[in-house]
Amino acid sequence: MKRKLLFAERMLYGNGETPFNVVIPVKINGSFPAENLYYALDKIQEKYPLLNAGIENDEEGRPWFVVHPKTFSYIPVRIIIREGNDDWERESVKEWYILFNSSKGPLVRLVWIKGDSFSELLLVSHHCLCDGGVLMSILADLLVLLDNGQVDIGKENPILKIEDIIPPSILKNKKKLVKAKLIGSFATLVLWLIPLQKRLIDRKKDYLIHWKLDKELSGQLIATCKSEGITVNTALCVAVLNAFKKVRKEKFHNKISCPVDIRKFTPEIKKDNIFAFGLMLVVSADEKLDLLNDARKMQEDISKKTAKLNPYETIMVMEKSHASLTDFNNFLKYGKSSNDCMFSNLGKIDIPYQYHSFEVETLYSPSVIGPLGNTTTLLTSTYRGQLDFTFIGSEGFLPYQEALAIQKELIHIITIFTKS
Repeated sequence: MKRKLLFAERMLYGNGETPFNVVIPVKINGSFPAENLYYALDKIQEKYPLLNAGIENDEEGRPWFVVHPKTFSYIPVRIIIREGNDDWERESVKEWYILFNSSKGPLVRLVWIKGDSFSELLLVSHHCLCDGGVLMSILADLLVLLDNGQVDIGKENPILKIEDIIPPSILKNKKKLVKAKLIGSFATLVLWLIPLQKRLIDRKKDYLIHWKLDKELSGQLIATCKSEGITVNTALCVAVLNAFKKVRKEKFHNKISCPVDIRKFTPEIKKDNIFAFGLMLVVSADEKLDLLNDARKMQEDISKKTAKLNPYETIMVMEKSHASLTDFNNFLKYGKSSNDCMFSNLGKIDIPYQYHSFEVETLYSPSVIGPLGNTTTLLTSTYRGQLDFTFIGSEGFLPYQEALAIQKELIHIITIFTKS
């Protein structure tokens, strides 16, 4: 089995020599034998063919996901003895920098922070293989199998070619093909012409800040959003922007980029399909409005932008832009950042917490860091009624003390919003 990496996957992969890893930690109350874990991982690899893949370049230097049935490697497990509740944070940061052997594979691994009563499992993937959404699906399967190895989790129908994503009526439409080629060629030219800095910004020390809203405040935020007809995601976007404004002052850009789950717009890509490409929206706050009215206005803006999203044409344009990949990556690395951060909300995580042999005490929001420019990223999710936040950054882009101040201000703004 083999499949070419799409443009976005190649962007995340780079040359395979720089880590770009996604980490999802889960805390488990209870114990389980090691053989259950290894058996569950074997069954996971049986369901998802690309979890057996490495990456090989063809004669033209283009990378492919490749599975060699007779030589594939098992998902590796690193086991450490649990010493405290913060071990998962230290190990998450460590996993950011551990390079996958992409030529051999697999592009996923597991860390087991093993304790007597509590354990954490850290599911780690190269970002070119998975996004946070499908990693959650893999984690859900893993937990089910860890509890009961006899459960049938089914088989993924993998995406093997672009025709598996884009309907023939669109993919073979001559007007759309010409449009995609023209836009792709124009983008290639523009990226080639843009002047860039000659030196990379020294990102210095990376850091991770984690916190949860308590259940009461989480519930109040959800209830307020429901009564006002806005999404939690929109309210959080407003809060994040205002927090950055308060702390960053003249360095505030009033712009955050928000990934959008492509699966909501492309029925061909299933929830459990191994796929790493997402759509993107950019939002800004209206500094003349109060929090609630700003959220209402932003909701209208997001709804309009979302309605205009065209994932099929976006993918077609990107697939006509492979010649610009190096220039695009250089633009991200060397270009001046105009965003305050990337903000990603995975929403409510529909993974059960009660199993026969253990309980999932909590799921932590993913963390991810890569080499493509500004690393400032805020990820959030909701599990068991609590909003969970993971704030990733680098001193060279956002000093740690400012990040702590933004965290404090964000909680304050959310509190004010729920009372408005």
